[in-house]
Amino acid sequence: MLVATSVSSRGVVASLPSPSFNSIDIGPLSLNIYGLAIALGVVAAVWLFGKRLEERDAGTADDASSIAIWAVLAGVIGARLYHVATDWDRFTDNYGAIPKIWEGGLGIPGGLALGIPVGLLLARRKGISMAMAATCAAPAIPLAQAIGRLGNYFNQELYGRATDLPWGLEIDDTHLIEGFASGTTFHPTFLYELLWNLALCALLLWIDRKFRPALGQLMAMYLMGYGVGRFWVEGLRIDRADELAGLRWNQWVAVGLVVGGGLALALMRRHPILESSDPFDDRQELVTDVLDADADADADAERGDDWDAVLTGGDSLDSAGAADESDAAARDDTD
Repeated sequence: MLVATSVSSRGVVASLPSPSFNSIDIGPLSLNIYGLAIALGVVAAVWLFGKRLEERDAGTADDASSIAIWAVLAGVIGARLYHVATDWDRFTDNYGAIPKIWEGGLGIPGGLALGIPVGLLLARRKGISMAMAATCAAPAIPLAQAIGRLGNYFNQELYGRATDLPWGLEIDDTHLIEGFASGTTFHPTFLYELLWNLALCALLLWIDRKFRPALGQLMAMYLMGYGVGRFWVEGLRIDRADELAGLRWNQWVAVGLVVGGGLALALMRRHPILESSDPFDDRQELVTDVLDADADADADAERGDDWDAVLTGGDSLDSAGAADESDAAARDDTD
């Protein structure tokens, strides 16, 4: 990203320029960059998810794509419903704006709440244990979030408090929150969360390779890591939001993610799900045992048929001997 300079009464200050467009026109087709960023994030996440499934011999890239279709759809619906519910005043007299996700307004907590369970259930239907799917998907989720945050940059939304820091974000007058003078620069909270999520993705991958935690634990670590990052980034934002006890609603949700993730991690460390004890591996062993038992039964049946044949053959020999004796007696009578 290029660094521009803006001039104020206090001198020359470096700053980040905001883009003057938020869509790309290709002939008659107009692509909204917000939606494009989300789509690119999904593609990257599905690629990483599929790669990790294959590395663990738990599934294929095709499995990842099939799971993602419905999980992502559920995540988008959940994210939109969460945004609408937490900012209902904007939609009270404008129900037609509810489905307009291309204009911005996706609440990540809602996306996680609906998208993750749907994805795990779909993975189970494909024969991939939910714990294994959670482990493989954990680093992929923050990767998608990081790329998707670029959409906020092009929409010039969700920026933070005013700042004179060299990386302060310029906002044009059209998107400037009321009460701030033209030319004011703000904390680029989209960039903070983007970098945090990339770092979280890298950290989870490193932990997985270095320590190989038990199945499912990596997802709990993701929830904790994302919650911590979202808490402090959310504290910088100045867009309208409901508050409770001095904290924005999303900060309380972030606290819930940290606490919930921590409790889940503690429980899973006490009762770890090892890859060797994956319930789906046990199911496979059960299927193998059943097949082996069937094969043994078939073999026993074949041996029984052979023995019956031997017995039947003996009876035939006795019958033949009796017939020969009868013929000999008949010849003696004739003579």
